[in-house]
Amino acid sequence: MNKILLIIQREYLTRVKKKSFIVMTIVGPVLMAAMIILPVFLASWSEATEKRIAVLDETGWFFEKFQDEDNIKFYHVFEGLEEEKNQALNLKGDLLLYIPLPELNIPVNAELFSSKQPGLNVTSYIKSIMKQTVENKKLLASGIDPEIIKSAKVDINLVSIKVDEGGIEKKSNTEVEVGLSIFAGIMIYFFIFMFGAQVLKGVIEEKSNRIVEVIISSVKPFQLMMGKIVGIALVGLTQFMLWIVLTLIIVGIVQVMFISGDSSTLEMMGTQSAMMGQVNDGGSQMDPMMMITETLGSVNFMVMTLSFIFYFLGGYLLYASLFAAIGGAVDNDADTQQFMLPVSIPLILAVAMSGVIINQPDSSLAFWMSMIPFTSPITMMMRIPFGVPVWEILLSMGLLVAGFIFSTWVAGKIYKTGILMYGKKISYGVIWKWLTAR
Repeated sequence: MNKILLIIQREYLTRVKKKSFIVMTIVGPVLMAAMIILPVFLASWSEATEKRIAVLDETGWFFEKFQDEDNIKFYHVFEGLEEEKNQALNLKGDLLLYIPLPELNIPVNAELFSSKQPGLNVTSYIKSIMKQTVENKKLLASGIDPEIIKSAKVDINLVSIKVDEGGIEKKSNTEVEVGLSIFAGIMIYFFIFMFGAQVLKGVIEEKSNRIVEVIISSVKPFQLMMGKIVGIALVGLTQFMLWIVLTLIIVGIVQVMFISGDSSTLEMMGTQSAMMGQVNDGGSQMDPMMMITETLGSVNFMVMTLSFIFYFLGGYLLYASLFAAIGGAVDNDADTQQFMLPVSIPLILAVAMSGVIINQPDSSLAFWMSMIPFTSPITMMMRIPFGVPVWEILLSMGLLVAGFIFSTWVAGKIYKTGILMYGKKISYGVIWKWLTAR
């Protein structure tokens, strides 16, 4: 046991003292904080350019239908297309909206000429006005008042409420839960492969440099493998916790120094939130930011955090043991490809099935994929934001531990034999002989 602890200590200290670890530990939180902060600042600093649009309407349907918006101004022109195009684009720097006479009676086509790419808000606004105008004309032609249709339209505010076994009700938001689900699954996938690859690379380097021959003279192969796996696991856990803490610190500092004191930014965020509000049938506005905040408050982040740490460690230990076995069996990186794909397929499958899991988190497929140790780290983390019974989580964790023990036993037999094998072509048949050898 002392020898394993010494190997763990060596692996841990060697890696955390590397410049790459220090750089990534600093750069990672900065990038994550930037992803949170930059959109707010860019939105507050961006100055919308006023766009003037000349409207050449040959149909006469849309005269004075295009109303000026904050940064979009319309004016009508009546000369020929080429002349107006030259006037608008070359002389004035404006845009030209050309609505030709239709072959049939209904104008459904238009052309927008511009020297630069028009924004999405411009094209969307033009299409919405044209669509509404044409629909109103068709309704009037059928003897239907468009105002009646307009007054009949309502926006539905659907609030999802979870009722647990104890009858306690909690509001939920599917969009927020989907976001958390995808984020958790992708992070597990990323960490398992990132730190598992370090185990694989480290074993191959020691084997190719013949350092392992010296080490094996003092420790057993299994002790060396476990020490390396656990040491790198602690490195990954350390880096992950530092990322979370530093990201929260950076976001908090920026929020206090800039956002809290910037009234224009807060006003803009409030205005955008109000514009996004959906009017329910009672006429009151539902603030999306408040809804998201309330939904996040209903998510049990303690369970999510502890589950993430467990499934990261469990999934990493399971796959890292197999990666170590592959590294011990081969002589160089090129030979690892034929063995890496079968080992990686369950993880890739879990990510590929994420859409099905998110849409049906309580389905039989989601249940069994969250029980199988090779897919449970990703699948269960995708299900937890939607709410999973405690017994399912505990059963999944127990099976993952059992899977890790089994994979470690298999990897230990391969590692013990393969670590001292040089120059021999390794195949699945050879590995099977190592596993079945007594």
